[in-house]
Amino acid sequence: MIDDFTRKEIEKISRNILKESKSFDVFPTPVDKILSYSNFAVDNKIDLQNIDDSFFDSFKEKLVDPSKKALLHALSKIKGFFYREEKIIYIDANLDQNLGKKNFVKLHEIGHGVLSWQDEIILALDNDETLSEEYDEQFEAEANYFASITLFQHDRFLEECEKLNLGLGAVMSLRKKFGASVHSAFRNYVLQSKNRCALLVLNHPVNANGFTNVLTTRDLFYSKFFLQEFGELMLPNEFGFKWAFVQDFKFQKKFHEKGAISLDTKDGEKLEASYHFFNNTYNSFVFIFPKGEKNRAKTKVVFQ
Repeated sequence: MIDDFTRKEIEKISRNILKESKSFDVFPTPVDKILSYSNFAVDNKIDLQNIDDSFFDSFKEKLVDPSKKALLHALSKIKGFFYREEKIIYIDANLDQNLGKKNFVKLHEIGHGVLSWQDEIILALDNDETLSEEYDEQFEAEANYFASITLFQHDRFLEECEKLNLGLGAVMSLRKKFGASVHSAFRNYVLQSKNRCALLVLNHPVNANGFTNVLTTRDLFYSKFFLQEFGELMLPNEFGFKWAFVQDFKFQKKFHEKGAISLDTKDGEKLEASYHFFNNTYNSFVFIFPKGEKNRAKTKVVFQ
């Protein structure tokens, strides 16, 4: 967890960088411009899926944390790293296919570099685990928070949310506008929302025959207004075919905004809700809100 004082310090540093690099209100968020202003070089030509172990020989003595040393034996899992002595950020070339994730990784590594109290880190190695915005190790959580608020330009993201209809179409539009990944955009949309809403993110585990019969929970996010009124939902960790959104997945629906579902809360109440569904092949996203919930939007988004 990040304490309030540190959170405010990170926000101040991020705001200053966005302002001084003239990146506020520029869309998509100009990550390379921020990188240049921060005075770091970037190398994104390294294929960490196929790199030779000898590449990291010169770095090994820089690592103190045993968990980071372990990453050197699983190079294919590393998405990016920051080498302070040479002010270089290395990004896995395989991320070229996922611009949103690539932007977040760059900003995460910039965070390691610009948060002055992290100077003791000479070499920061990051994989999908440390790059998760729910990861709770202090320095990684701080770098993730810096990356998130910088990519979404602080209150700019919420301001844009409030202009659009409530739902996944709006999120997909905003994802492209800010240059973010699907998962990060959904997460921030719900956590910053002034509406009563929740987001269930599901994994697609595959059995021995190559089929997915059950979807499992990856993440579950609530807006603070949802929690204030309904509390948490009573949901299992695994979802079978009886669930409507699992049927959506099995019948290969990619996107729709017409779901209806009845859910139980942990307080024993029944919630009659609407849901929107989106499947990006890696995860399924179920956006949940009480029936009748609306955003006073000025602009309607049609997701294609």
